[in-house]
Parts: sequence; C-alpha cells; structure tokens
Amino acid sequence: MAGGLASHQAGDASPAFLLRLVHDIISGNVGGGNGHLNVVFKKDCTDLVRRIALFTHLLEEISDFGQSDHDDASSSASSWSADLAVALQAAKRLLSVASAYHSNNSSDGAAKRITFQFQCVTWKLEKALEKIPYDQLQISEEVQEQVSLVKAQLKRATERYGSLNLRKFSNALPQPLEKEYDRTNHESLAMLDGIPENWGPQRHGADQVTKILERVKSSSTSSEVCLSNENDSKGQENVAIKGTEELKKPDALVIPDDFLCPISLELMRDPVIVATGQTYERSYIQRWIDCGNITCPKTQQKLENLTLTPNYVLRSLINQWCAKHNIEQPCGLANGRLKKSDGSFRDVSGDMAAIQALVCKLSSRCLEERRAAVAEIRSLSKRSTDNRILIADAGAIPVLVNLLTTDDVSLQEHAVTSVLNLSIFENNKSLIMLAGAIPSIVQVLRAGSMEARENAAATLFSLSLADENKIIIGASGAIPALVDLLQHGSARGKKDAATALFNLCIYQGNKGRAVRAGIVTALLKMLTDSRNCMVDEALTILSVLASNHDAKAAIVKASTIPVLIDLLRTGLPRNKENAAAILLSLCKRDSENLACISRLGAAIPLTELTKSGTERAKRKATSLLEHLHKLQQL
Repeated sequence: MAGGLASHQAGDASPAFLLRLVHDIISGNVGGGNGHLNVVFKKDCTDLVRRIALFTHLLEEISDFGQSDHDDASSSASSWSADLAVALQAAKRLLSVASAYHSNNSSDGAAKRITFQFQCVTWKLEKALEKIPYDQLQISEEVQEQVSLVKAQLKRATERYGSLNLRKFSNALPQPLEKEYDRTNHESLAMLDGIPENWGPQRHGADQVTKILERVKSSSTSSEVCLSNENDSKGQENVAIKGTEELKKPDALVIPDDFLCPISLELMRDPVIVATGQTYERSYIQRWIDCGNITCPKTQQKLENLTLTPNYVLRSLINQWCAKHNIEQPCGLANGRLKKSDGSFRDVSGDMAAIQALVCKLSSRCLEERRAAVAEIRSLSKRSTDNRILIADAGAIPVLVNLLTTDDVSLQEHAVTSVLNLSIFENNKSLIMLAGAIPSIVQVLRAGSMEARENAAATLFSLSLADENKIIIGASGAIPALVDLLQHGSARGKKDAATALFNLCIYQGNKGRAVRAGIVTALLKMLTDSRNCMVDEALTILSVLASNHDAKAAIVKASTIPVLIDLLRTGLPRNKENAAAILLSLCKRDSENLACISRLGAAIPLTELTKSGTERAKRKATSLLEHLHKLQQL
C-alpha cells in the first residue's frame, strides 16, 4: 500500500485517502512493523502511532459527511486536507527512519536529527488539526472532544521535544541570530561563476552544482524518494519513502537526492547553505538552530557561524526541474488566459501587456515615472485577485522588493503596500519569501514613515500565516521592531504590530524573542491604559505567551497578576475570559503564584465567573478554583 499512497498528491487527498494512510501507519507497515522497533525510539514511535490512531473516528465522520454532501465536503477539503496529508506522510516517513535506526548511542548525529524530526512532525500534525472546519463538516461533539485531546497531546509532545533539544544542545550561541541573519540576507550571492574563491561554504555549495547536474540525470535509479507527477493545487510536496521491496509506480516521479532537505526529506523550496557547506530548507535548519543546536545536522561539525546563505544555484535547478515535470505551484494563468473559479478561462492578454509595461517602468531612471508606476501597481493590486496574479506573473515582486530600501518616502510607501496587497493571494506568499523580502520589510519597519511601518507590520502578519514563515520572520529581527511599533506607533500601527506579534508568537521559538524585546512591559502598559483601547489585543498575546517559561517569569516579575485579577472583576466578558486563562497558565505547577492570587482575593471574582462567564471562562475559573482549594488543604 505504501507505494500507492506515495503516488498521491497532498492537494488531491480525499478523506478516504487520508483514512487509508492512517490505517497504513497504525497497521505496522512502516519500517518492518512496530514490533521490531529499536529501543532508542520505541516509545516515540509507539506514542506517535497511538495519537495518529485517534484520527480514525474523525476521518470516518468526514468521509461519511462527504458521501452525503459531496459538494460542500469537497470545497472545504481543499483548505485543510493537503496539510493533513503532508503531516501524516511526514509521520510515516519518520516512523520508517526511526524504526530502522540501530545505533544505541542516542547522542550521535542521526539520533539528534530523528529527535528533532519527531518535534517537527508532531507540530505539523497539531497545526493540521487546527485547520479542519469542524462545524462545516458536522463533526459530532464526542469526536471533537477526542480531537481536542489529541491536539493537547501533540502540543505537549512538541514542547517536550523542544525542551529535550534545548537540554541536549544548549551550547551558547556565538552571537545574536537576528543580527547574523539580517546581515547575511543583504549580501548579494552571485551565480556559479561569480562566487569568489574565499567564500568558503558558498563556494563549496557552488562547486557541487556540476556533480548535482550529473546526478540529476541518473537519479531515477538511485533515489528512494518519489513524488507524484500531478499538479498540487496547494503547491506542497508530498514525499514518501518507499520500501525496497516495492516496485515503482508508473506515475511516480523520482526526486533527485540533492533536491531533498536532509532534515525533512522533502523537496526544498528555499535552500540555504550553512557554514559547513551543507544545504537545507531554510525553515527546517532555522528551527534546528532555534532549538539551541550549533552543529551541522548532517556532518555534526560545529558551525563557525549561524549564517544562512541562499543557495540560488540549487534553487534555480530545483525550479527548472519542477517546471519540467509540471509540479510547480499553479497560478491559474496559461497562454494569456486566466482560469476563473467556475473553471472557465478569461482572456487577459491585454491586461498582461499593460501590467508588464508598468513593471518595466518600475526600473526607469526617471524618478517620477517610477513613482507613477508603483502607485498604479499599488492601486491595481488592491482591486482584485486576478490583478495580484498578473502582477506577480509579470515579475513585479523582485522589483518591488528592491524598491523597499529606497530613500524616497513615496516610493517606499507604495512599494511596501503593493507587497502587502500581493501577499493576500496565497501563491504569492512563497514568491515574496523567495525574493528575499523579509530583511527589507524589517528595515522599513524600523526606519520607514509611519504609513510604511504600519503596512510593513501588516505584510509580516500576512506572510506569517504560513507556519514555516513564522520561523523565518522570527529569526530576521522583526520582533524587536514590531514591539517598538507596538509601544510607539500610531493607533493603526499598534493594531498591526499586535496582530503580527500574536501570530508570530504561536511558534514557540518566537516567544523568547518577544520577551527579550520587552513585549511584556509593552503589554502591561496597554492593560493599564485608561483609554482601554487595546486591552483585548494585550490579553490575547499574553495568553499565547503564558505557556513559555521565560514569558511566565517576565509576566510575574512585571506585577501583572494584580492587573489580571482586577480585570476579572471589572473587564468585559472577553477580557475576563482571557485574564482567567492567563492566570491559570501562570499558576499551574506554581504554588507561589497560586498563593499570590489567593492573597489578592481572586476566589470571589473567579466564583462569579463560573456562574456568569463565557463557557471557556467558566472552565478556566473552575480549574483555578480547584487549584486554590487544593492549596488550602495543604
């Protein structure tokens, strides 16, 4: 069955396909069966399979719903099934690798990578479950409760693996990652012939290109990783390790080994070179570094620096290979015709010509001509999705990114707003990231006009909706700049900064960065502002941060607890709910904080909340009162 599953594309994953994939994982068809697992990862594999087994009832209900209301199910499936398929197949690959691991030395390089991959896979599964539209699919309350349990288990497992990585590899970083990353991305890396001999890792990566080209030609017989030769509407790669005993499917396309990230075993979209000369997918190596590792995952050599240099040569080869095999992200544009939502086509050749002329003017030597062109691009990109597709197809994104660093205020404002508008179309997000836009957006966020800073923050929020981008943006130095805007920006700027910070802090590695940037002080000021204009935003961000150890300590140190208890008494229903949730996070397994809220008289407003609060507020208040009761019994 594994070979058949491998030939599917994530974007085409039906509930029946997902259910078969789950059954394949739990039936023990991975890595020779769970009974033969090596002792090092036996518990990890068993726990992962047990959690995936709990997906069964959910997928059965979704499948039944699809049979009774096929159209609605199909339309909703397009927004979540691809992510779940990618996560499940990543789990399947990992189980295969972990069960085949034979070393008893848990500190060696392979063991570290496998431990890290367990963290990545559990995180992917948790995020995939969050995207399922349970109400649309009419999932029963019983199954929804079961899913909530699984999500909680996955979240704890992700945090546990993160803590394990930090304990194992907590060597001090040689210098702040934000500064290192920011400087690196402003360097211009030429193609193969333009790389100087003294650029060690970059030159090393480029020297491998000729060998890669040779291997690509003959890789169909050497690689164990395959990809279906079908379009993926989500633009995501669906890779699976095949058992050596299985025959290749006629529709399976073999991915060259050099195009795969050594950490994720997936096709790379944004390959970067580390100090040892090895290449990885940016989001995965960044997450590796965020866990405190200062060694190369593949060679286990210590990294002399944490610079991540774009491997433009390899990226170009991957893009050419994807285009040749028809697996590049589709934009719906072909031969001057744009595909509409109903499947029909509209002739846009005239629009394309006009937009291409505008894009050419973006590089004009005449300042006024550049200003007029970028203003028109801004206007067009605001109007419709079709315009966003055509503008990106005309090659505007790299030119707009270059304009972000201009000294002309008007040009910069129009350019960053155009990038914001273009990012609304999902496929454009990856193009913006591949254009290396983040360092320039952060520069605008730090030093631009207030309008430009507002729209830079909104752009970072839009781009951070993709989970892998949360990691990259967090490492770019964006968080301190956002915290500064949160403290000193206009009313709109503060709102944009708060939204971006909330989304970025969903990723665990960014919470510590936010704390170090002084976010807790800024949020406390918002909570005590007499105008009460951003209390909701402050509480929402604090509720996300409170699960982080450093954030928890900073929140308590800033004397936030009395303010939260006051909000329990006087706040709006939503404020009371979030205040109770934050207090519960602060008091779990912390008798000192629990005693503090007891002394401050929290029991009375908590008791009132159990009677008149929202459903979530009632649950949080009840749990806190139970903890207080246990404290009094000690």
